[in-house]
Amino acid sequence: MGFGRRLPEFITGSSSNKFTVTAAAAFIVLSLVLIATVCSPISYLPLKFALSGTKPPEQTCESREQRSSYLKHRSPELPPYLLSKLQEYERRHRRCGPLSESFNTTSPLGTHNDFSDGEFRTDDCKFVVYSPSQGLGNRILGLSSTFLYALLTNRVLLVDFGPDMEDLFCEPFPNSTWYLPETFPFLFQLQTHRFRASYSYGNLLKRKDGDSSSSPALLQIFLQDKYNEYDKLFFKDENQGFVERVPWLVLIHDGYFIPCLFQMQSFRSELEKLFPDQETVFHHLVKYLFSPSNQAWGQITGFYEAYLAKAEERIGFQIRVFEPKQTPFTAVMKQITSCTQKHRLILPQSDEVTLRNEKSKSILVASLSRKYYEEIDWMYGTRRRQSTGIAVYQASHEGKQHSGDNSHNMKAWMDIYLLSTSDVLVTSSMSTFGYVAAGIAGVKPWIVMIPDPYHPRGANESACERAINLEPCFHFPPWFAYPDPPGTGGPVGRCEDVSWGLKLVGGHKTRR
Repeated sequence: MGFGRRLPEFITGSSSNKFTVTAAAAFIVLSLVLIATVCSPISYLPLKFALSGTKPPEQTCESREQRSSYLKHRSPELPPYLLSKLQEYERRHRRCGPLSESFNTTSPLGTHNDFSDGEFRTDDCKFVVYSPSQGLGNRILGLSSTFLYALLTNRVLLVDFGPDMEDLFCEPFPNSTWYLPETFPFLFQLQTHRFRASYSYGNLLKRKDGDSSSSPALLQIFLQDKYNEYDKLFFKDENQGFVERVPWLVLIHDGYFIPCLFQMQSFRSELEKLFPDQETVFHHLVKYLFSPSNQAWGQITGFYEAYLAKAEERIGFQIRVFEPKQTPFTAVMKQITSCTQKHRLILPQSDEVTLRNEKSKSILVASLSRKYYEEIDWMYGTRRRQSTGIAVYQASHEGKQHSGDNSHNMKAWMDIYLLSTSDVLVTSSMSTFGYVAAGIAGVKPWIVMIPDPYHPRGANESACERAINLEPCFHFPPWFAYPDPPGTGGPVGRCEDVSWGLKLVGGHKTRR
């Protein structure tokens, strides 16, 4: 996905005969532009701006202007130092990014057989390209982590999104774009992750080239859940000096690795200045980077106004079951009802006197499955609708996750943002989808411990646990990043829902 994919409006328009000459002339101009684009090294602008030779004006992002009316919890102010660094980053992105003259003259243009040292110059601009592979929740976590790394290392963030991510987000950086141009060399290999053998930092270390005085012009950093012991050494302080010299990094991962950055002495002091409150790191990043596009915002607000707006209280249920065939439906529902009743998130049917005085509620169920909505609707909606103001809704139910599907991602983004308008959030253990919704909302969720056949929990484990903060869990940290002993006052501790995972905890103590 990138610029130059859509025809200008006047090309797609009229069938009237009086426009035949105009359309023909436009077609000729368009053909000349396309020929010039093929022959020139790179093109980033939408065609309607390429025809005029001007940069596109900054688009109005409706969600950025209106979201405070829908998100119920007021966000904490950006720390002054973080604000200044974000402003500095935006200037760097305009100076070095794809709409700049600098990018056109310093990028790896043309056809290259490799990215050996000195093959192309970068002046003082360095880049990190984010290349995702998993679902939308994972991608938002991974991209947030990559942006913070770019902020710490004075790099420019570019994203290698495919068509399945089209029209989800507003551009986050004023007067620029974060999309990697489609004519970037080896873009296909990036999208299929074929760089690893030749350009992976882990393989370079394995070959004992990581301490070489010379450095390549491009390096892949592979941090997916199956990354090996050499890949994990990226999180060692002593290896950042070599990485720093590489002008182009490609990060392939889909997790929230920010806890590991806080464990690195080379970044710790700067991170503490950026985020004095280490429990709101993700909240600040996700609100800054991810604003729904106008198209997505129209769908989000349309559903909200039709079904959720009139309620005095909104409760969001986010239910994610990773192994539905091995995880009984009744076991999941038992955990959900135990959680809601124990903590009185929704009062039981028997408490009729209190129910009559209860606030009107809208319950939103976000799940791939329809049956959880139907059961919750029967329990809390249909049986009680006449005596109370409770109504249950579901915006989508896709059945299963569809990778590479733009329509599916748009529905997922709609669900995430609708959940973030909740006053109370109930999410699922290990779900990145739930992490993102809570981070945007600024609401500490109740995390339901979904039964997992591969990671069984103890019989005495509670049905749910209140998250200590808004920070997501990094599910696959390297062994050397674990605090020792765990949960005893440092910035990083264990996760509530993933015993082997790490999260930022501030001054809180977490489970051992």
